[in-house]
Amino acid sequence: MRSNRPHAQSSVNRRPRRSRLARWAVLPIGGVVALVLAGCTQQQLAGFLPGGPGVTNQTERITGLWVTSWIVLLGVGLITWGLIIWAAVVYRRRKGQTGLPVQLRYNLPIEIFYTIVPLILVLGFFAFTARDQAAIEANPGHPDVKIEVFGKRWSWDFNYLNENVYSPGVQVQNRLNPDGSVDLSKLPTLYLPVNKKVQIDIESRDVAHDFWVIDFLYKKDVIPAQTNHMYFIPQKIGTYAGKCAELCGEYHADMLFQVKVVSEADYEQHIQDLKDLGQVGRLGPDYNTNSNLPGNTGTGTEG
Repeated sequence: MRSNRPHAQSSVNRRPRRSRLARWAVLPIGGVVALVLAGCTQQQLAGFLPGGPGVTNQTERITGLWVTSWIVLLGVGLITWGLIIWAAVVYRRRKGQTGLPVQLRYNLPIEIFYTIVPLILVLGFFAFTARDQAAIEANPGHPDVKIEVFGKRWSWDFNYLNENVYSPGVQVQNRLNPDGSVDLSKLPTLYLPVNKKVQIDIESRDVAHDFWVIDFLYKKDVIPAQTNHMYFIPQKIGTYAGKCAELCGEYHADMLFQVKVVSEADYEQHIQDLKDLGQVGRLGPDYNTNSNLPGNTGTGTEG
């Protein structure tokens, strides 16, 4: 009887000790979470995405999907890291202990849990992404402004189809400064009126490119012999940077452009300026340089 009493006493004392260790493992995680949340800026709350709220009618939807996904993923990460730390602290080898701990071969509830929960998460991410992408890609019809964009090595041509005018992009080799940097004043510039429905038809004259207005949080592949479309409403006046996001050759990094969202009066003035320059008509596919495109009858010259 005497020999059993110390053993029983040590078992009782070990339980509160484990509880204290578990609490100490959780405290650092809680502290880090509190510190991060307390120091969040507006940029951090937007998931460090470029631009700001309401640049187009689609950016809020994209930001919401991005931030929500990261919150869910960080929650999963914190739970996982917490369990790892808790298991490492609570079940660590104590002084004087020898041999292996009790080995568990199967635990059906845990196996079901770590199979079903990730499956639900993946299906959820897929469903919400598909929902938002379908909404972004949907053609609302009856655009106020219809633009045709041709990507070409290594610049862009813009056709304003409703107004029957065009703006040819200067090739990148002709807008480089002596030090090799790009002269921003010579960048192809696309003008869009604020708060108007815009449809952009995107095509390639040669190889695969990618039309990306960074602050719009969306980009489109520019594929030879295929026309892709973008639909949105620009909601904030300003100048936005654009670039090619598909490796397309030697000057890919300098295949830049700008988008200027302006008032309707300034947009009409820009259209008039293009007419005054004699840039009336359309730089169509007859200027494509890829002679292997289906149905191509181009001259092999650049616009």
